[in-house]
Amino acid sequence: SLGMKGHDDLSTDTLTGLIASWNEAHPQIEEEVVEMKPVGASVEDDEPVAPATSLEDEEEVEETIIESTETDQDDIVEIEEIEVEEFDDDIDVPFAVIEDVPVYPGCERVAKSKRRDCFQERINQHIKKNFRYPEIAQEMGIQGRVYVSFVISTNGSIINVRSRGPDKNLEAEAERIIGKLPRMIPGKQRGRAVRVPFSIPITFRLQ
Repeated sequence: SLGMKGHDDLSTDTLTGLIASWNEAHPQIEEEVVEMKPVGASVEDDEPVAPATSLEDEEEVEETIIESTETDQDDIVEIEEIEVEEFDDDIDVPFAVIEDVPVYPGCERVAKSKRRDCFQERINQHIKKNFRYPEIAQEMGIQGRVYVSFVISTNGSIINVRSRGPDKNLEAEAERIIGKLPRMIPGKQRGRAVRVPFSIPITFRLQ
């Protein structure tokens, strides 16, 4: 109600004017509607939506493979054995200091401690048995002592026979006698066969 009495007496134009004045003084408040969209909802239909991506669509990552350095039980590792030679075959060990003296044939059953003496006895027997005085030396009256040296090799043979004396004929005879020595069991040092040099004097004396 407009709070006015006697409205029946009001004309239609007057009533319309009053209503318009009321509306101007009291404008209507438009209702604002806020549309809520659920989380994850897509945007407007006319806006393109980016397709969902997976790990497979991402840039390919290079795979790093780490191999174990431990040896597999099935793998066979061959270790080449290194042989350490304490003595060379060319080493000469003197007869006086060698651990195992060369064994002259016939001395095999002799005690090891007595083989040195057995060797020297057999050498002297060999020289007496094969000794021949050179005729030319006898005619010329040549006599004296000849020193003969030789080496018993690693296979027991006699090598490097040399002599030094007052006459070539006596030296030649001494070398011939030593050259007829039999093959022996080679001398050993620390269990290895080595060369053993030996020397002996042979005396030529006229009677």
